[in-house]
Amino acid sequence: MSVADNYFDRLFKGSEDPWSFRERWYEQRKRNLTLAALPRNHYGSIFEPGCANGELSARLAERCTQLLCSDTSAIALELARNRLAHRSNVRLLQTRLPEQWPEGSFDLIVLSELCYYLDSEDLDRLIERARTSLNQGGNLLACHWRWPIDECPLTGDQVHQRIHQALGLPRLLRHEDADMLLEVWGTEPTSVAQREGLAPSTGDELPA
Repeated sequence: MSVADNYFDRLFKGSEDPWSFRERWYEQRKRNLTLAALPRNHYGSIFEPGCANGELSARLAERCTQLLCSDTSAIALELARNRLAHRSNVRLLQTRLPEQWPEGSFDLIVLSELCYYLDSEDLDRLIERARTSLNQGGNLLACHWRWPIDECPLTGDQVHQRIHQALGLPRLLRHEDADMLLEVWGTEPTSVAQREGLAPSTGDELPA
């Protein structure tokens, strides 16, 4: 069973930063790696489900024309709203995913520390929603903690294996260390260097 909404409300009632996004070097490093992993410098539209208190959102807002952030917790969204008040290109939405997936299509979808809170059935539905709402030329980035979390139905490794199998898109990047997995997929296999004319464009997909 996927983790219930009140789990996150309890966390944010206890602290405005329950995972210490602002203080821990792990979190700061992860944000830096996430932004560096993006194949494009700028995106027209980004969707970040599970935005929590908006720390990653603030960085993503610098890389796009429009950013949609969502979270299941109203408390988290209020914190994110305060964090992002100076950004005119951000919209926030309270949703329970995958049931309440927003309308529209996106150039980038960021699944950061989100998917292991879902059970296998809900994760499969979320992957399907993400795939169908990704624009041509778009990217999906996933980043997850690898150590077990007692409350979570899945591990980070299980999440990434399932995303790769179900998404059916070329994997453009994979970073793996003891603590986390970070991967990027795209609807097109073109690398950054190929897109900028620095490497030959062969038409072949990159290695999986």
